[in-house]
Order: sequence, then structure tokens, then C-alpha cells
Amino acid sequence: MTETYFMDLIYIAAFCAGGVGLAVGPLAAVFLLAPRSTRNTVGKTRQAIECGMEPIGDAWIKFSAVYYLYALMFVAFAVDILFLFPVAIVYKATSVVSGLRTFAELFIFVGILSLVIVYAWKKGVFKWQRKAY
Repeated sequence: MTETYFMDLIYIAAFCAGGVGLAVGPLAAVFLLAPRSTRNTVGKTRQAIECGMEPIGDAWIKFSAVYYLYALMFVAFAVDILFLFPVAIVYKATSVVSGLRTFAELFIFVGILSLVIVYAWKKGVFKWQRKAY
């Protein structure tokens, strides 16, 4: 066993400890820093209060499927941006031919992901109409 093997183990252990620390740290911080009420507030222990305002109505309401289509579009274009940044950094064109090939590949990739907008448009997502249930 060489010294580099043990150094690799130390790096792996430090990485795992950092991951556990990032997962458990916020929970411990909330537990230690959260205010504790000294008096019992009867009737409000299970009531969600947002921005200090009393909630109006029930939380169990129906949402339109349009919101899920918006989420689908957001995820599609978030993935698009997620893959465009590494491609832009890695593919530094050394010649005109490789630059044109990279541009063509990116154009095809963005074109395929842009089909999400066409799908949403055909489904009528962009029509702002309130539907009665």
C-alpha cells in the first residue's frame, strides 16, 4: 500500500464527511437556532402561517394541469442550459470545420428541445383562460 492510496482514502473520507455535514448541518442549525414558544398556543399548533397572515380557505384545492405543463417547459429548458454551458466551454474551436460542426450539433440539440414549446402551444398552454371546475 502506497502513500497515495491512503491520501485517496483521506480525500474520500473528507468528501463523505463534507456531504454528511451539508445534509445534517442545516437540520442542526434549525434545531439550535429556532425560537421556542414558552406558552402553548391552542388551536394554532398545526396551522400554517405565512408572512404573519392568517390563511384563507383550504389548502386542498384543484390546480389546473397547465401548471404542470409550465413545469415541464421549465425542466426542459433548464436541462438545455445545463448542457449548453459545458459544451461552450469544452468545444473551443481550433479550426473552422470543428467550429461549424459544434455549431450544427448545438443547433440540432436546441431545436429538439424547442419542440417542447411547440407541444405546449398545440396543447393551448399559452392561452390565459380561467377554467371553471
